[in-house]
Amino acid sequence: MRLILAAVAALLTAGGLAVSVPQAAAEPAPAACDNPFCTPGITPGVTLGAPCANTSYYVYGTTSWGRLVFCGSPRRYEPRYFRAMPMLGVRDLNSNCSGLDNSMAQAPDGLFLMCVASNGESTWQRGDA
Repeated sequence: MRLILAAVAALLTAGGLAVSVPQAAAEPAPAACDNPFCTPGITPGVTLGAPCANTSYYVYGTTSWGRLVFCGSPRRYEPRYFRAMPMLGVRDLNSNCSGLDNSMAQAPDGLFLMCVASNGESTWQRGDA
């Protein structure tokens, strides 16, 4: 047994035995996300009207029956879960959203976004502002 271990050690030391380690494949570019089903960070099992904590990042949840809700704070009252308007997946802050007024989205970093019309242009803006 010692002879076999010594032979294997000698081969490894001398480089006589090549061990191939697979290289990690490059990560594919992220796919477009145009609906809530592919949006990361949605909390399952929340209750409509229940208190919630964060009105800025990862605000979306689903009820036990599958309704999409979001954590909001109307008129600066305590935050709670409300029914969501149409949610269009992941979008970039300040990007164009013409024709999607009053829709919701989430930025890649989890920021809550709303499509807001202002000065003749519709853009994705912070939903917690």
